[in-house]
Amino acid sequence: MLSTETPKDYEVPQPPTDGISCLAFSPVADYLAVSSWDNNVRIYEVNVAAGNATGKAIYSHEKPALCCAWSKDGSKVFSGGADNAGRCFDTTTQQSTQIAVHDQPIRCIKYVDQANLVATGSWDKTIKYWDMRSPSPVLTVGLPERCYAMDVIYPLMVVGTADRHVQIYNLGHPSTPYKTNQSPLKFQTRCISCFPSGNGYAIGSIEGRVGIQYIEEKDNNTSFSFKCHRDGNNVYSVNAISFHPIYGTFSTAGSDGTYNFWDKDSKQRLKGFNSVGAPISATTFNRNGTIFTYAASYDWSKGYLQYPSTNKNAIFLHAVKDDDVKPKPAKKSTR
Repeated sequence: MLSTETPKDYEVPQPPTDGISCLAFSPVADYLAVSSWDNNVRIYEVNVAAGNATGKAIYSHEKPALCCAWSKDGSKVFSGGADNAGRCFDTTTQQSTQIAVHDQPIRCIKYVDQANLVATGSWDKTIKYWDMRSPSPVLTVGLPERCYAMDVIYPLMVVGTADRHVQIYNLGHPSTPYKTNQSPLKFQTRCISCFPSGNGYAIGSIEGRVGIQYIEEKDNNTSFSFKCHRDGNNVYSVNAISFHPIYGTFSTAGSDGTYNFWDKDSKQRLKGFNSVGAPISATTFNRNGTIFTYAASYDWSKGYLQYPSTNKNAIFLHAVKDDDVKPKPAKKSTR
């Protein structure tokens, strides 16, 4: 059993005042976008070396903000919310404009830079693609159920919906799924993250399991699932999976307040950390993988009736040690 350590991480000042739904780093600089149930999207400038983070901008939805993402050049932040609207914030002009609309809340938003389009996934059972210069979607694609999770590594897009459906798209042909799968996990999908290599994805469920899925089962790539975020008989939701941008290893974080680093290729945990004292609702690495950021806040896994009266909403910056995220050789069998 690998040892765990208690994280000693930097806490970002002036965090959101309600649950944190999504974290996203700019692809060109250490700017962090944070969407929250307090209806706002905040942007912080992060400097782990100096041990600080500074709020740089804030803009609002009319209802909880559920997701956020950056443009490739780092000049724009996109977000979707329970107000059924997708918004674009221009970091140069500091202005926010509406660029998308759905019939139900927008749960997921991604920028497809190769097409200069914004993709939105909604509880109205559609994905829509938006050219920001037009009020109408370029393309609307139906889903079998409500969109719960979505990730893009061009040309791969993977969407997880209610009832454990998984839709896999080749964005060269976005109007029809390349494959339609059922989740390998028996319980509700909570998160999806594409491999940096673009040949598969990791999927997490509410029942403390992660599935490693290859799009094509070949070249000795074999899909598998494993248990995590469990403590005795207690089983916790896997809320977030983030891949390291350099090494291709990944993190999981859950309702138990812990996060771990894993190597899918050698099928082992690289590093574990003790609970931060609240559920971890969202995670992300910065562009070069030197900063791992996570949000400690209520994740709604026990419903609104269990909302804690002493709820904490915090964002932490963890300085990543190379040895904790570098791939390791597979362990030799003891058989």
